[in-house]
Amino acid sequence: MKKIRELINWKLFFVLLGASIFGTVTVIPYALTLQADLLKEISIPTSVLIFAQIIQSIILFAIFIFIGLLLSKRVGFSLPILERWLEGKEVKVYLKSILGISIILGVLAGILIIGLDFLFSAVGVQITTTQVAPPIWQGFLASFYGGIVEEIIMRLFFMTLLVWVSYKIKRTMEDKPTNIGVWLAIIISAVLFGIGHLPITNALISITPLVVARAILLNGIAGIAFGWLYWKKGLESAMIAHFSADIVLHVILPLF
Repeated sequence: MKKIRELINWKLFFVLLGASIFGTVTVIPYALTLQADLLKEISIPTSVLIFAQIIQSIILFAIFIFIGLLLSKRVGFSLPILERWLEGKEVKVYLKSILGISIILGVLAGILIIGLDFLFSAVGVQITTTQVAPPIWQGFLASFYGGIVEEIIMRLFFMTLLVWVSYKIKRTMEDKPTNIGVWLAIIISAVLFGIGHLPITNALISITPLVVARAILLNGIAGIAFGWLYWKKGLESAMIAHFSADIVLHVILPLF
C-alpha cells in the first residue's frame, strides 16, 4: 500500500485547491446579483452565508481534486501545463500549442449556445434576465468560476471517475481506457453539466420539459467540447475553452 503522500502530486493538489477557492470567491458578486430577491427572504446575514459556502466548497473541492488526481493518473489523463510548471520545466511551447484550439472551441461553443438559445426562444422558451442582469464586470469574474471550478468538478472529478469505471470494466490491449468508455464519460458528464444549470434557471423561469431540454442541449454541447479537450489536450485546455465560452456569454453578449 502506497503512503498517502505518494498517491498524488500534492503540490498540484494545493494549486488546484487554491484555484478553486479563487473561482468560488470571484463568482460571489454575480451570484448575489442573481439571487438578490431570494436573499431578502432569508434571515441569515449574507456574510454568514458566504462564509459557510466558502468553507463547504473547500471541503468538497479537496475531495473532488484528490479523487480526480488519484484516478487521472490511472487512466492516462493529465494537467500537462501545471505538471510541467511544478517540475520546473518549460511550459511556453506547450501552452502555445493548445491555446489556439482551446480558445477557438470555447468561442465557437459560446456562439453555438447563443444560436440555440435563439431557437428555443422562438418556440417559447425565453429566459429573461433584464431585471436581474449582472453588470459585465461581474460576468467577467464569474467566468473564472466556470473555467476553473466547473472544470475541476465535471472533468477532473466526474468525467475521470466515469472513465476509471469504464476502464475497470473493459480496457484496451495497451491497458488504457477504450474510446467508447471515454466518449460515454464525456457525454454523461456533459449531460449532467447541463442539468447542473437548472437550479439557477429555476430562479428565472418555471422548469418545463423544454426548459430541461434547453439546459441539457446548450450546456451539454459545450461540455462535450470541454471533455474532448480534457481527453486530448489536458485539463488546462478545457479550462481555457470554458473560460472563453463564458467570456462570450457573460461579457461580450451583454454588450449587444
